[in-house]
Amino acid sequence: MKKILLRFGLPSILLLALAVVAIADSPHFQYANASVNSSGALTVSFKEAGLGTGTTSVHISLNTTASATYQCWNNGGNHPKAGNKETVVTSLVASGNFAVRNGQTTGALTVGPPSQGSFSCPSGQSLFLEKSTYSGISVSDEFGTFSAATPDPISGPATHILIP
Repeated sequence: MKKILLRFGLPSILLLALAVVAIADSPHFQYANASVNSSGALTVSFKEAGLGTGTTSVHISLNTTASATYQCWNNGGNHPKAGNKETVVTSLVASGNFAVRNGQTTGALTVGPPSQGSFSCPSGQSLFLEKSTYSGISVSDEFGTFSAATPDPISGPATHILIP
């Protein structure tokens, strides 16, 4: 009886143990929640599980297409009727390393808003960020695991932030 257990039982137990380890190393994002703060920046909070007990950290990236509208305002608090307005569209990326505990990690990455670039206001006017919008928002890890963030697209609240 002992020979039968050793011959068939031990290999079966080892096979079962390997199957459990293989299941545990199945990275997946449980959530990726997008929000835009009062300065017009995008933050994506996430949780990734299934990273395995041997993983101590994971590199995660945030990718998005960002749009920002800048406008000039005069010292009287009015925007001129002229075309002193610029919308910038660009791709933004942020990444970081996150500690893994018990095969999972949580964190947040922040990007934006895009810079106004070379757009500037004439003398006697000030530049303000009026609106920021993000679309195609996703997080991914070094293993190729990918998740779209929600909501997508997302716009920030009306900002009207003075750009120094």
